[in-house]
Amino acid sequence: MAGAPGAAGPASPEQPAPEQPPPGGLGNEQKCQLMLLRTLQTNPYVKLLLDAMKQSGCAVSRERHFSCEDCLGNVSGGFDASVSQIVLCQNNIRNQAHMNRVVTHELIHTFDHCRAHVDWFTNVRHLACSETCVRDRAILSILAVRNVSKEVAEKAVDEVFESCFNDHEPFGRIPHNKTYAKYAHRDFQNRHRYYSNI
Repeated sequence: MAGAPGAAGPASPEQPAPEQPPPGGLGNEQKCQLMLLRTLQTNPYVKLLLDAMKQSGCAVSRERHFSCEDCLGNVSGGFDASVSQIVLCQNNIRNQAHMNRVVTHELIHTFDHCRAHVDWFTNVRHLACSETCVRDRAILSILAVRNVSKEVAEKAVDEVFESCFNDHEPFGRIPHNKTYAKYAHRDFQNRHRYYSNI
C-alpha cells in the first residue's frame, strides 16, 4: 500500500535515495571494491604482506585501511601515513592486474611504515628506501610526491640504494612471479618452525 511505513516510494529529502550504479554496469567505486576484495583474497604477494603486517602487530582491515577514491592526474594509488590508509584511485585503476600491482606496491609502503617507523614527511632517504622499484623508478616516485630537486632525489636514492635493494622483507627472496610469491608466502608462514628449533 502506497504511503505505508516501509513501502517503496520516493525517498524523502531527509533520506536520499541510495546511489544507483550507472546504466550498463557497476560504478567506479563498486568496481574498485570488487577488484580490491579479489586482490586481498587471491594475490600471493598481498597475502604475504598482510600476514607479515599482522605478525608485526599491524593487522590490516579492508574497511579501515583501504579507500577507493577519484584522484587527480594519472596516479594509481598512494599510502597516506597520517591516517595509515591506502588510497586506490578508482578512476585510474584499469583492470585486475593493475589493482594487484597497486595494492602490492602500497602495502610495501604500509609494511615499511609499520616495521621501520619511516619518517615519510621529512626524510627523503626513508621514502627512497621504501620505493622497491629500480633506481630510476625510485627517483621518479620521489619527484612525484615531494617538492625536491632531481639532484636531491638522486642523492637520496644513491645513499640508500644498496641496503634497501638488499632488504627483501617480508618476502625473504625476490619473488619474480606468482609461483615464487607463493613459495615466499609459504616460507614466511613457516618461519616460526625454523627459528623455534635453533
